[in-house]
This record gives sequence, structure tokens and C-alpha cells, in this order.
Amino acid sequence: MKRREILKTALSGAAVTSIGIESLASKPKKSKHNFTFCLNTSTIRKQNIGLMAEIETAAKVGFDGIEIWMGTLEKYVKDGGKLSEVKKKSGDLGIVIEDSIGFAKWIVDDETERSKAMEQLKREMDMLAQIGCKRIAAPPFGATTGSDIDLKKAAERFHKVVELGKEMGVLPQLELWGFSKNLHLFGETLFVAAESGHPDAIILPDVYHLFRGGSPFEALSMIAGNKMQMFHMNDFPANSDKNTITDGIRVMPGDGVAPFKEILGILNKKNTPIVLSLEIFNEDVWKMDALAACQMGIDKMRKVVNDALA
Repeated sequence: MKRREILKTALSGAAVTSIGIESLASKPKKSKHNFTFCLNTSTIRKQNIGLMAEIETAAKVGFDGIEIWMGTLEKYVKDGGKLSEVKKKSGDLGIVIEDSIGFAKWIVDDETERSKAMEQLKREMDMLAQIGCKRIAAPPFGATTGSDIDLKKAAERFHKVVELGKEMGVLPQLELWGFSKNLHLFGETLFVAAESGHPDAIILPDVYHLFRGGSPFEALSMIAGNKMQMFHMNDFPANSDKNTITDGIRVMPGDGVAPFKEILGILNKKNTPIVLSLEIFNEDVWKMDALAACQMGIDKMRKVVNDALA
């Protein structure tokens, strides 16, 4: 082989090698987890900065999504705000409106109250669909005290809620409330979702509520990831009594004793996208500047995820 041909071959090989190295370098690294980070605006609720500022603040510190409260959205509209502007704002900032926290008495035995609740949900879902919100929480509101509700009947009622959500384009999430007489256990919540018989039924668990209700965190392994699209992140202090703790005792993830290595390990093994949403009702955090509180929140969430999956 002539020297010119040898040189040509060598240069060609070097080019291929260079391209190969560039290609490998440009390939994105696979994430260690399947989570996105979301802000439930309860975390900065008492700062009273308003819906649009909440969205801007969450986006500014790097949250992927936001979980709004229906009352805040309704106030925004009452004050003259346009739903189309909310959708535009979230789109421009690249933040997803993942869910809304609402309080409709869909589960109660009183038929008149349930009928009102379904009308309420229809109005709320219509508003949420217009802003691009994907989901709405469906807690056992109205049934936290009093008599036990037949879980089979609760399942039938939840089926109707999910069917309405399918029609409106907003997916209801059956939310466990650890302090409630009804649906305080993970097993009860799972039963209602399963017995609803609706293929779109999903549940919304929470670190605090699992502890408060007395369910083992291992119970999270009993459900497929696509049936648990969101998970509320918070923590509880050492020596907390599950029978007496309240919403206000919740602290930032990692500031308490919740077994996040176990919890996040179970969730991550589901190999499906799960939204981790920071939800606390802490007076000390409410006294902070909203931006500082959100920055602290996302930093602590990222740390517990990284530590748990290290």
C-alpha cells in the first residue's frame, strides 16, 4: 500500500473514531431515578403571593411542576384573572400544572350532598382543563368523622367521580388522609380504587398520612406505578406520636425520621414516572420569604432522593 493510501486510511479511521467519541459524549446520561419535582402550594400558602406569583416562584427555583389549590385559582378568577393566562404562564415558564387540591364531599352518604359535590367537581374540572391541569385530588372530605362509610359504596361513588374526570379531561386521585375515620389506611384506599372497577382509578399517598394513619411504608410496593402518579413529600420529627400529630407537624423532607431510603427505593423500582410533590403546612416555613422557602424545599427534596438512591 502506498504511503498516500496509508495516510488516507489513517485519517479516515481517526475521523470515524472522533465522530464516535463525540456521539458518546453527546448522549444524555440516564437518570438514576424516575421522579420529577413538584411544589404543592400549601408550602407557601400563608405568604399569600397569589396564583401567578406561585407559578413563577416554583419555576424560578427549578420545580418541574406545581400543585395548586382550587381556592387560589377561584380567587384569581374572581379578581378578574383569565384562565387562558394561567395556561400561557405555565407554558412559557415550562412548568406543569400537575394537580389541584379541592374539597368536594363526593364520598358522603347524604345523596343531596353528593349531588352538590359532583356539580362542584364538574365546575372545578372545567376550570382545571382550561389551564392544562392534569389531575384533581379526591380526599375523603366530609367523612373524616362520624360513622364508617361502606367501602363498597365508596368505591361505587369514586367510579362516578373518575368517570366524570374522564369526560372532563382531569384525572381524580383518591387521596389517603391519615387522620380521617374513613380512608386513613393505605389498604382502605387501595380497596376503594380497586373495587371502583374503573381502569383510570389512581391513588395519592403521602409520607405524613401513611405514618399518621398507621400503614406500613412497605405497603407502597403493593401497587403499580401507573396507579400512583404522584406522591406527597414531607417528613415527621423523631418521637412523633402518630395518634396525636397534626398537619402542622410536617417538616421538610430529610429534617425528620421518615425512612426515605425505603420509600423512594420502592417508588423508583416501579420504573414509571412519579411526581414527588412537596406538601407541608409548617408555620416556620410560612414565615419565610416564598422564594427562599421554595429554594430550600427543592434542595432538600433533591438531597433525600440522591441520598436514598446513592
